[in-house]
Amino acid sequence: MTDPLHGIDPARFEVVKNALLSAAEEMKIVLAKTAYSPLLKVAGDYSCGIFNARGEMVAQGPDLPIHLGSMPDAVGSVARAFPDVAPGDVFIHNDPYRGGSHLPDVNVVMPAFHEGRLLGFGCVRAHWPDIGSATPGSYGAVTEIYGEGLRLPPVRLYRDGKPDPSVEAIILANVRTPEERLGDIRAQVAANRRAAERMAGLARKYGTDTLLGIMDAVLDYSEAMMRRALAALPDGDAGFEDIIDGDGILEPGEEADRPFRLRLALRKRSDTITADFAGSDPQVPGPMNAPLSVTASGVFAALKMIVDPDSLIPPNSGCWRPVTVTAPPGSVVNAQEPAPVVYANHEMSHRISEMVFAAMYGITPDRVLAGSQGTSGITTFGGIDYRSGERFVSYESTKGGFGARPVKDGINAVSAVISNMLNTPVEVLEMSAPLRVEEYALVPDSGGAGTWRGGLGVRRSWRVLGRELRGAMCFERQVTPPFGQAGGLPGSQARLWITLPDGTRRTLTGKGAFTAPPGALVTVEAPGSGGFGPPAGRDRAALREDVLDGYVTPETAARDYDD
Repeated sequence: MTDPLHGIDPARFEVVKNALLSAAEEMKIVLAKTAYSPLLKVAGDYSCGIFNARGEMVAQGPDLPIHLGSMPDAVGSVARAFPDVAPGDVFIHNDPYRGGSHLPDVNVVMPAFHEGRLLGFGCVRAHWPDIGSATPGSYGAVTEIYGEGLRLPPVRLYRDGKPDPSVEAIILANVRTPEERLGDIRAQVAANRRAAERMAGLARKYGTDTLLGIMDAVLDYSEAMMRRALAALPDGDAGFEDIIDGDGILEPGEEADRPFRLRLALRKRSDTITADFAGSDPQVPGPMNAPLSVTASGVFAALKMIVDPDSLIPPNSGCWRPVTVTAPPGSVVNAQEPAPVVYANHEMSHRISEMVFAAMYGITPDRVLAGSQGTSGITTFGGIDYRSGERFVSYESTKGGFGARPVKDGINAVSAVISNMLNTPVEVLEMSAPLRVEEYALVPDSGGAGTWRGGLGVRRSWRVLGRELRGAMCFERQVTPPFGQAGGLPGSQARLWITLPDGTRRTLTGKGAFTAPPGALVTVEAPGSGGFGPPAGRDRAALREDVLDGYVTPETAARDYDD
């Protein structure tokens, strides 16, 4: 690939490439300003992208890596299902076995045209706080995808610029908060309309053929840069095994969730790399099964950070051409229909990305992280809001520790690796749901000791107000802690419990539903992260600051950092 620009004027190429990236960022702004649910308008659990007519991602917003690695498969499914796309069309789908991730992540896709020619597609993948099922927030531990909520194959939602009322009626009849869902659908359509307008504007300015040529060249440009960056790393073979807490389903006679195993082998040669998951356990009864596109998203996110630490390579489908991801069909990392998947989208992606970091330590140890939180830390609540008498659903992701690095401490209380979400501010949550946040704090000693300390996890407590609520959890890392690297110590594990009004305290399972009576206090501690390098190497002044800041207690400092 001697000339990835294919003879296109470099200045024009840069202008159009950056215009496409700006259009994807504009999509994000439109969605944030028009969405109804706090999860979208505040926490940012969505991703925006611009795709060519084949469904390949050309540009993405500054969004969630977990979404962006599999969105091309979702848009490609729409392109294949509807070869007759026309101006004014909008499509919707969330099928994990057709390029989706899990049912709450709903893809809204709109084609862009100029003078009758298809330019490509805009796509917004947004997490809806509820998509049906027996559990508010759609996070129940079920054994088939049919129990996880409303499943939509690629469906035409709009024709000639107008919504199909029959399709909308089906969707809204299957969710707990239909007005909020309709508002979010409209926001996704509005964001896509901005993408279509910007693509059509570029075609008018530069010509359709020029725009389509540059869109293809952007993919080749990213591929060439990725191959060059890979070629600069040492060749080698490396691997890692990890244990997942369980799938949320107790088999007859069991008293605890049964862990299962993932196995990864990396093979780096010249300008290519292969990630093979042979030897991973078969798919499990509960919803911890990852379709291959979800597994690939976790691999892509970690490799992009390792191979391109300065973020110089435009992230798009071209980046992934040198990367091959394989897994045995029917395994927990290449699930087959109708296996349930709702937890796996983020929990398996988190762990897979961290496995890549752990394995790549054997190839390029100066570019990897210690283990991060390894979970999205999901807590949902649903029921009747006593203040209004209306049904509500609350969905939150509690942030944990970001792993320590070869030259820096980890980061406290942030999304890690495959995520890029904000927290839900206390004020917004309390306005939206009958809950009161009584504690939101860093957890001392949750970051693993090391030359570079791991980032701290978070404790968050919700008081249930007014009426009994139904909740659900989806947490990993209760069993195995986030790993340290290069002699660093592991971070803390997740802890979850409910304190009943009479003071009784009961541990909550990491995956599954629970009932919270009025007055109950639900508390979660998200995991911290691993340290990097031996604790004895930590700068003493930095350790004193950790103690003064309350990140490390004096007792732990004496125990873990004692020479």
